[in-house]
Amino acid sequence: MKKLLLCIALVVSGITTAQKGTILVGGNVGFESEKIGDSKAESFDFSPRFGYQFSENWTVGVDASVANIKKDNAENSNNQKIGAFVRYTRPLNETFAVFADIGSGYQQKSLNDAKGMYAYITPALFINMNKGFGLNFSIGGLSYDNIDGKNDLREERIKFNFGKTLNIGISKNFSL
Repeated sequence: MKKLLLCIALVVSGITTAQKGTILVGGNVGFESEKIGDSKAESFDFSPRFGYQFSENWTVGVDASVANIKKDNAENSNNQKIGAFVRYTRPLNETFAVFADIGSGYQQKSLNDAKGMYAYITPALFINMNKGFGLNFSIGGLSYDNIDGKNDLREERIKFNFGKTLNIGISKNFSL
């Protein structure tokens, strides 16, 4: 196999059936490894998320990300992101609900002290297993990011990846 792509994601998002006034604690953990010929690249990502559900359908919060990228014959890169998000949730019945996260923030890469911003929208499905503990399923979304390095060209990306990715996660809200 010329290319190996392994992505492990633990998405801990908000609970769609939670009551008003609950606290969301969650995040993502991811690992990716790619080998092409003799060249190998690995990345590890940790993205915590905290929020407050102020009504039955709305949650606001902050999310962050710390990533380490290692490539053969290249300097390691450490990337950080910090931003805010808002979530709208629509229950379908006692077991299922759909939600969408919209977020934006600041990002920085250690190589060449590059800085920029990002924005995203991600729709998802929630399955309530027991008292606000459940599974989340997402198959992609829409995102934009840009970054400027001191001696590098400006990078700008727009991604529309519905059906290209799969995230499966666990979620739980905590009452105050």
